[in-house]
Amino acid sequence: MENNKPRDVQILPIATDTLVLRSRSWTRLRFEIEYALAKGTTANSFLIQGDKIAIVDPPGETFTEIYLQRLQQRLDISKLNYVILGHVNPNRAATLKALLNIAPQLTFVCSNPGAINLRAALENQHLPILVMRGDDTLDLGKGHHLQFIPTPNPRYPDQLCTYDPQTEILFSDKLFGTHICGDQVFDEGWEVFQEDRRYYFDCIIAPHAKQVDTALDKLADLPVRMYATGHGPLVRYGLIQITQGYRQWIQDQAESDVTVALIYASAYGNTATLAQAIAHGLTKTGINVESINCEFADPEDVKKAIEKCSGFIIGSPTLGGHAPTPVQTALGIVLSTATNNKLAGVFGSFGWSGEAVDLIESKLKDAGYRFGFDTIRVKFKPNDVTLQTCEEAGTDFAQALKRAAKKSVVAKQPASNVEQAVGRIVGSLSVVTAQQGDVKSAMLASWITQASFNPPGLTIAIAKDRAMENMTHSGNNFVVNILTEGRELRKHFMKVYSPGQDRFAGIETTEANNGGIILNGALAYLECTVQNRMEVGDHWLVYATVDDGKVLNQDGVTAIHHRKSASYY
Repeated sequence: MENNKPRDVQILPIATDTLVLRSRSWTRLRFEIEYALAKGTTANSFLIQGDKIAIVDPPGETFTEIYLQRLQQRLDISKLNYVILGHVNPNRAATLKALLNIAPQLTFVCSNPGAINLRAALENQHLPILVMRGDDTLDLGKGHHLQFIPTPNPRYPDQLCTYDPQTEILFSDKLFGTHICGDQVFDEGWEVFQEDRRYYFDCIIAPHAKQVDTALDKLADLPVRMYATGHGPLVRYGLIQITQGYRQWIQDQAESDVTVALIYASAYGNTATLAQAIAHGLTKTGINVESINCEFADPEDVKKAIEKCSGFIIGSPTLGGHAPTPVQTALGIVLSTATNNKLAGVFGSFGWSGEAVDLIESKLKDAGYRFGFDTIRVKFKPNDVTLQTCEEAGTDFAQALKRAAKKSVVAKQPASNVEQAVGRIVGSLSVVTAQQGDVKSAMLASWITQASFNPPGLTIAIAKDRAMENMTHSGNNFVVNILTEGRELRKHFMKVYSPGQDRFAGIETTEANNGGIILNGALAYLECTVQNRMEVGDHWLVYATVDDGKVLNQDGVTAIHHRKSASYY
């Protein structure tokens, strides 16, 4: 449900001499896949007031004016000494320029890649910058002797964590955050945030698991009482659990036998956004993704990733009618290293022509590579439908690799006694449909059962790699269309759909009260709202309450799904 609250900045003390300024956006403002749950977010900034005064991570330009107003209520901004940047987002340029105008004595503190990005973002090559490396510190006085830990990854090569031993707070930037907005500053009752934290991890962290694992090793010896995250509630109560969760989720991914090398560069952030959506589609299947930003990667690292991967995907912007030099270099490494039995994929964004995408595609086709999805070309900024297409493309790519790996390792075995027994559980055949904005999806399902009388509710088991999975988070709506005996609707939804393909073409439908999609040829329908969900092996178990419904065919008989084995649907 849309929240129309105005943006604001919430300020509270969180430790000695330390304040948080939570710039709150109650609606989804950006199209990146990690914002897709549309629960808003907070851009968390921090103020440390020792003998010298430092701000950590001021927000982007949509908050510049109200952020500075609120900050001025707490201190004289002209007395600021430092601005510490966990990463440099060009969107922050307006706020940083405003701070510099008020306090020209300011010194910016960031990593070396951050310094390069900062000078470009502010169009000023003479900025006063302190570049922090692994052993560097900054003494603000009153015991706030800050330590800095570079924690780079392909999407945020300039990421820098800051640790204050006085308060034992780790300013963790992108690590351990979540995109959710509310009044709660800390994570009391941390369990309720786990679904959102896991989604954030899958979108932001999973594609860079190897680098994040290295970052966690760097942070492991610090006595931390709180993660002061860049987004969402600060982590104080569930600190051990979220840290262990990151470790476990990274380990689960690393144990996969299937690895995809996702290689890209991004001029204005659009290609990186596409890469993130594709990566989410890949990682939700449980495979290992090695994301490589070839603008910052060593060519030898690209070569090693290509040698060990089961498939590779290359993304590029188009600059002056060409692919950037780092992409051309990476493509050359791919062509000279990867055997042509490896699955390939190509994507990219462009402003006018898109020659880079065409060039990469033609080179790979000429070399005899098979493609795991149709090449994705996006003009200007991606939208929700584009991101859904990218995510589905990543999932299809991963599923193709997993099927090939399974065939090459194990011949099909007869079902075991247990599989035969479990397979005798029957369920009604249904089509679950959902719509969010311009994005529509549907899936054939039989693992649905009534779960409660009051309120009327049901559970549905949804495989993690189903295209519709990302539309069944808490608060989402969907419709269960119970099928009648007969094969027409069943056959329609049993087809293999390409990414972004309209699943409802040629089918008579009606819009439900909850915005979902009713199949007019169904036996009955149920309009549902997701209350919560639980991770269960390779599926999510979703509990939803039934808000409305109707029998459409009083004379029809419910279609039943009979199986002989529990090892497949």
